[in-house]
Amino acid sequence: MTNKLDQLKAMSDVVADTGDIEAIRQYEPLDATTNPSLLLKAAALPQYAHLLLEAKGYATSNTNGSASNQQQMDLCCDRLSVLVGKEILNIIPGRISTEVDARLSFDKNAMINRAKGLIGHYEELGFGRERVLIKLASTWEGIKAATELEKSGINCNLTLLFSFEQAMACADAGVFLVSPFVGRILDWWKTSTGEQYTAETDPGVLSVHRIYNYYKKNGFNTVVMSASFRNTGEIEALAGCDRLTISPALLAELKADNGELTQVLSNDTSSSSDPARTLSEQDFRWGHNENAMATEKLAEGIRLFTVDTIKLEQILAQ
Repeated sequence: MTNKLDQLKAMSDVVADTGDIEAIRQYEPLDATTNPSLLLKAAALPQYAHLLLEAKGYATSNTNGSASNQQQMDLCCDRLSVLVGKEILNIIPGRISTEVDARLSFDKNAMINRAKGLIGHYEELGFGRERVLIKLASTWEGIKAATELEKSGINCNLTLLFSFEQAMACADAGVFLVSPFVGRILDWWKTSTGEQYTAETDPGVLSVHRIYNYYKKNGFNTVVMSASFRNTGEIEALAGCDRLTISPALLAELKADNGELTQVLSNDTSSSSDPARTLSEQDFRWGHNENAMATEKLAEGIRLFTVDTIKLEQILAQ
């Protein structure tokens, strides 16, 4: 019997949820994802020190005297994100997900401009847009930005996804991929109810089941990539999902386990009682607002990513 990680790779595309190149080499994922929190961790690693210097040098030499300090810092952070992405793309066969500044999550045009800038950096370094996914928060504005980006050939990963309304709007917008945050949903429910959940009753797992089945039953091509896992039980309960982005610690646990893994999700057996719907902005905002967990976790996620972006800026400013 092969280990559970190898079995999982036969059922789902496995993505590394890290910016640590050595971990990516070790577990050989198809794709990799980064975010401001992971970039902040990467910035503290000795092997990335030269990338910080390179990003600062690039920002200094590519801004003119009229650029503000914040504009120069934005360019520096974007360049660092892409330089880390470049290192990862050199060792994975698939795509890297690179995130737009979370502070822009409610400004559609600003997100579009920064996304195009990130793609420009990758193309300047020799990587085509087909190797990149642009990560945007699943706000109404983020989804609308993704709609326009997809039409221009820039594929998007809609992140911080917690409600079914977010999932419906993303599918209707034709975005390439969504990232439902399994573990953060579980965190909220455990805190709210004081209950303990099994993998079968885990609210985050059940949320992904509903989204996956809705997409497959209604013929949407949007990829479902489950994210933010708290334990391997959640991962096993989603075996067969299109993609799963997993931290190095949980990848290690799966690799060390030689038990049998059962496929749970499959396009052939998907079933959904949710008919396909196109949501108006009012329907989206109201439906999402009615979900206290989703409302709180989306806002919290944007705030936390912003905090880590500011910390990264402080490191780069030193």
